[in-house]
Amino acid sequence: MAVNVPGVIVMVVFYLLVLGTGIWASFKSKRKQKRNWNQTTYGSPSPYKRGEGSLTAPIALQHLTPTFISIIGIGCIAAAVMSSADSVLLSASSVFTNNIYKNILRPKASNQDCQWVVRASVVVVGVVGTSLTMVKKSVLIFWFLCTEVSYIIVFPELFCVLFFNISNGYGALMGILVGLLFILLIGNPILGLAPVLHFPGCTLEDGVYVQYAPVKTISMLSTIAAILLFSYLASVLFNKGVLPEKWDVFKVKAQHSPVPLSPVGGAIEEEENEEMNRNVSQPMKNTTY
Repeated sequence: MAVNVPGVIVMVVFYLLVLGTGIWASFKSKRKQKRNWNQTTYGSPSPYKRGEGSLTAPIALQHLTPTFISIIGIGCIAAAVMSSADSVLLSASSVFTNNIYKNILRPKASNQDCQWVVRASVVVVGVVGTSLTMVKKSVLIFWFLCTEVSYIIVFPELFCVLFFNISNGYGALMGILVGLLFILLIGNPILGLAPVLHFPGCTLEDGVYVQYAPVKTISMLSTIAAILLFSYLASVLFNKGVLPEKWDVFKVKAQHSPVPLSPVGGAIEEEENEEMNRNVSQPMKNTTY
């Protein structure tokens, strides 16, 4: 694989330049923080004291840099946000179209139908995402919630599928339910849920229970245990005939049934050679008249 060496060098230099500029700016802002805000059109107090901490970047670009730098900086931020937004829209619509619409709802859907579904999905996801930005709290709440769901539910599913052959659909389904149950019971300050399960170290501070135990790691390990346990139970019940095969929605019995071997590769060539040898060894008929 060919590597574009000049391009790599330019990219490395650019990122080092950005890193150096950021370090220099951070040291400079710590030394002259109060004087900088007082000497700008923004004035004091600082954005944090005014409750505008989330707007620090655009405020700094507007009041601490020249006009052309401010325009370029805002343009770069807008380009990065739009790039991330359209990636999320396209990925969400593609996942829905390929995994749900095409595989489950309409397996015989044409390419044109899938294109229209993708377009409609982009509109729906865009409207939902725009409505989420109008909540009173920060959008980062949804980011933290997604990371928690990924760690407690998605990661155990992926781990079990990759490293344990016993995993099946029944265990995956029960793992999702157990993970959701733990998310709701261990308490979630983001959602305003008080903890119901009090692990060791849970204390009451100012009328609020605080969990000091690694509750998310405990929940993740419990999800892995649930996936493996219910996968094993489902496999035993269907393969031993305790449950009828018609109830096997995820085809667990078919996955573990032996597959008849068929000759491939060298075995096929060996059979062909044996057939030729048999034909040659047979006495040839006398065709002379």
